[in-house]
Amino acid sequence: MAGAAMGACREDKVDLRGDWGSASFTVELADDNAERAQGLMNRESMARSAGMLFAYPAPRPVRFWMRNTLIPLDMIFLDDTGTVQKVHHEAQPLDETLIYGGDAIQYVLEINGGLARQLGISEGTELRHPAIGAAAWPCAAD
Repeated sequence: MAGAAMGACREDKVDLRGDWGSASFTVELADDNAERAQGLMNRESMARSAGMLFAYPAPRPVRFWMRNTLIPLDMIFLDDTGTVQKVHHEAQPLDETLIYGGDAIQYVLEINGGLARQLGISEGTELRHPAIGAAAWPCAAD
């Protein structure tokens, strides 16, 4: 995770960087309606270095909730360049309150609750992954 060696872009990994440092997470990609609807529901745990990346075909308004989600999560909302626009810290398990991410969000990274704050992930942080076409931090860059 934090300080982990950054390797080549892979479908099962995201890298993040900012003035706080860098981190990598092993991710599941949710890039169709069924996968996005299921998300991380009904899971009793998730490895500290794991997460889920939700990818939409184009920027759009997004709202998430924690229905049937059993673990606290940080939700990191990103624009079409993979730049963090908002972080919702420690969404509570089973809470059906809608969490608004923004009007022009194309990617959402969910990680274990509390990690974004612990690592320093905030607005302006850049994420790279092969799904991000117009990335601020492209996969080819080091």
